[in-house]
Amino acid sequence: MTVSLHLARASNGVIGRDGGLPWHLPADLKRFQAQTMGRPMIMGRKTFQSFPAPLPGRRHIVLTRDRDWSAAGAEVAHDRAAALALAGDNSAVIGGADIFALFLDLADRVELTEVHATPEGDTIVPPFTDWREIAREDHPAAGDRPAYSFVTLVR
Repeated sequence: MTVSLHLARASNGVIGRDGGLPWHLPADLKRFQAQTMGRPMIMGRKTFQSFPAPLPGRRHIVLTRDRDWSAAGAEVAHDRAAALALAGDNSAVIGGADIFALFLDLADRVELTEVHATPEGDTIVPPFTDWREIAREDHPAAGDRPAYSFVTLVR
């Protein structure tokens, strides 16, 4: 089974603010699309609801404690085992913070965009300790967009 985490995280740990991203990095969105296309994505309900519509070309497995919740385009699971059973052998975990924490011990790879900024936010993910960096691609700031790095981490 392959489980990878996919996220953008600011220098201060922020991954979200008010249900969205506190930055706009088109290259990060393009990378995310390429890494998740054709794969089942596991996410929390709030992450799913932050999309304007289900993302094309991917399954949306939504973990929620609400037994009555459903939405078009979402496959609902109520615990980690059920989400993994739906996803099969190759899943991309895409957030939020509680979902990353829930799958961290199973993940064998982190596809991280390090955003070199310290925005205010209400959703935090701690640093990934005891992981080994195997790839890094740095990008400078441009206009109102902060500098960022694409980083791949493995156990």
